[in-house]
Amino acid sequence: MITVTPQAAAQILQSAGGAGLRLAARLDAKGVVEYGMGFDDTAEGDTKVATNGVTILVSPGSVELLTGATLDYVEINPGEWRFIFINPNDPSHKAPKR
Repeated sequence: MITVTPQAAAQILQSAGGAGLRLAARLDAKGVVEYGMGFDDTAEGDTKVATNGVTILVSPGSVELLTGATLDYVEINPGEWRFIFINPNDPSHKAPKR
């Protein structure tokens, strides 16, 4: 469903306190994917995925947009770290350069 990189998992686990990480995604009116994330308890109907030691919770409305995505934690600029989604379901997705 969704993959969490080891770098992202390490950051999440430092703050999780045993809670699951809820990920959400939706298309806005312009066709841009908006993402949300936060610690939460499991709700009825959630898809629950364990990846790199992190429990991911996804509500039914976000499953389609997040299937096949990767959550990573990267250095955008020197000393500036952020979570990013690499998502082939995003209309503006461009594969990372290798």
